[in-house]
Amino acid sequence: MRVQVNAPKAKEIPKILTTHGQDRTDKYYWLRDRENPEVITYLEAENKYLDTVMAHTKPLQEKLFNEMKGRIKEKDESAPFKDGNYYYYYRYEEGFEYPIHCRKKGSLEATEEIILNENDMAKGHDYFDAAGLEVSDDEQILAYAVDTVSRRLYTLQFKNLATGKFYPEIIQDVDPGFAWASDSKSVFYVKKDTETLLPFQVYKHVLGTDPKTDKLVYEEEDDTFYTSLFRTKSKKYIMLHIGSTLSSEMHYLDASRPEDKFTVVLPREEEHEYTAEHLNDQFYILTNWQAQNFRLMEVPVAKSADKKAWKEVIPHRKEVYLDNFELFKNHLVLNERKEGLLHMRIIRWQDKGEHYLDFGEPAYLAYTDINPEMDTPKLRYGYTSLTTPGSVYEYDMETKEKKLLKQQEVQGGFTKENYVSERVYATARDGVKIPISLVYRKGINKDGNNPLYQYSYGSYGISSEATFSSSRLSLLDRGFIFAIVHIRGGQEMGRQWYEDGKLLKKKNTFTDFIDCSEFLIKEKYTNPEKLVAMGGSAGGLLMGAVVNMRPDLYKAVVAHVPFVDVMTTMLDESIPLTTGEYDEWGNPNTKEYFDYMLSYSPYDNVKKQAYPNMLVTTGLHDSQVQYWEPAKWVAKLRTMKTDNNLLLMYTNMEAGHGGASGRFKKFYDTAREYAFIMDVLGMQEKEVVTTAE
Repeated sequence: MRVQVNAPKAKEIPKILTTHGQDRTDKYYWLRDRENPEVITYLEAENKYLDTVMAHTKPLQEKLFNEMKGRIKEKDESAPFKDGNYYYYYRYEEGFEYPIHCRKKGSLEATEEIILNENDMAKGHDYFDAAGLEVSDDEQILAYAVDTVSRRLYTLQFKNLATGKFYPEIIQDVDPGFAWASDSKSVFYVKKDTETLLPFQVYKHVLGTDPKTDKLVYEEEDDTFYTSLFRTKSKKYIMLHIGSTLSSEMHYLDASRPEDKFTVVLPREEEHEYTAEHLNDQFYILTNWQAQNFRLMEVPVAKSADKKAWKEVIPHRKEVYLDNFELFKNHLVLNERKEGLLHMRIIRWQDKGEHYLDFGEPAYLAYTDINPEMDTPKLRYGYTSLTTPGSVYEYDMETKEKKLLKQQEVQGGFTKENYVSERVYATARDGVKIPISLVYRKGINKDGNNPLYQYSYGSYGISSEATFSSSRLSLLDRGFIFAIVHIRGGQEMGRQWYEDGKLLKKKNTFTDFIDCSEFLIKEKYTNPEKLVAMGGSAGGLLMGAVVNMRPDLYKAVVAHVPFVDVMTTMLDESIPLTTGEYDEWGNPNTKEYFDYMLSYSPYDNVKKQAYPNMLVTTGLHDSQVQYWEPAKWVAKLRTMKTDNNLLLMYTNMEAGHGGASGRFKKFYDTAREYAFIMDVLGMQEKEVVTTAE
């Protein structure tokens, strides 16, 4: 039985914020100071309140956690891939949270070498993430980055793989993407601004030297652009990518000449995005120049800055979005998105013969996997669907033979045939058809009485993919329908789909989500008393807007790390990543954008009305959406809402945007969320239908 206890109440210290002559009063602005003990006390009070109110669900949370963990094969390893003389893979040991990175020389029967054991490194840390692992050309030195705070400020370190010893050099506040030069001693890395977290400086480090003497080789002065590095698949060039939401620029450096200066591929232009790869003295350039859905061009390296020298390889098509490409010596592989699904197209360079892979399901995700070798007919690709666990295949592009290398093993008797997926379309209020991907357990009646969990993201042109989740089975086996709504703001239906859900068209994202909810109710998949909505980050903005606009449609709403204080954040250039967001939301220093953003900003539009049951989560060290946004939002909701529904907030005091690290810890968060949902839906826990039935 739920304990009745008073919710925390944040004190009010009104602060007047004036923009374009318009005043906004923010009573909870003071929550922005994480160094203030009163702020920490308030966050901890909210956590305690959640624990008290949800105490009666602890047995259910424990049960859900054990179910989710029980589906994971604890002793497991990835599908090895060959790079140079070694096969690389990672593996997990029973009872451990983190991977062990390994390699074998020459064959998979060779002696295993452990190159990095994350479990040993994570000891003593509440949060741990190792990223950006890159091995030098002589295959003897590992560069890697570590974050123990979840602020995405990584520390670059080096390990000698021959001796097992670590180099003394420690380089702090970097982005976890590096590029080795061919000499196996020069490494290029990107430094971040410690306040805004913007990656903006490229340095060259030489092993064995003091990092304080590292040479600055590039600095990006425009704070709306992000800087990153990678090595071309051919290993010939180190590529510097500088990108904003709508524009990009690349520079290249011969990896065998680390002392040289970078050369620009093509100077940046407004609303021109491109990326380049290398093969046979040519750059292959994926570009939206005169091609909204992108096309593929080729140009001799030395002539790349002259667009007159660009030659079209794959033309622009109105109905197909060219998402990505992979170069091989004898083949070109294209990832094309059409009607919301990714298709894989293979073209032989010699005679232009081509074919598509057939995946045979109504909703899925297919993508090129790790393919470091250029001279091979074998393509590795990944595949998953709402009913198919994550899989890695090897495909012979000549013989068309397909071989399953690895599929996620779901313990506990999972059988995909027990579940059904489908793709349906809702009609938005302006007549546009919105795809919805659904999965549920066989035998469900569409009588309007099913609990339904509706998810979306809808920003940055990031598509919400129809992928498998083993933890989701805990909902499906209890009778839930799971729905992914592919709303505008993503890129499922091409570039225009994104354009129609951003800037001064952002409200399409919110109304699409609402219209999909109404469709699912009308078609008797569910009803408002059993409909749950969830979104995170920019999807949390979606949740905040939706509950202000149509709170009556949802029994419960879950908002993870939600971006809800749009106005204050977008007006504060000191907040991490703000300036780089202007192309997505608009620059509120311009009144037209200020007025439009103010009209939907969730925090600014909380009003006296009934709201659904709500669970809001955040991380104290979040680098993407600062913890104070959800904290302020919840504080304001508490004073404004007119209902008696639950409003709970959980702050992870040790983590950031991605939540807990490790492969099992995250299930505690998911179990809490699912228990909250089932509790407010009044679902009495009974014997669960097992996946084996």
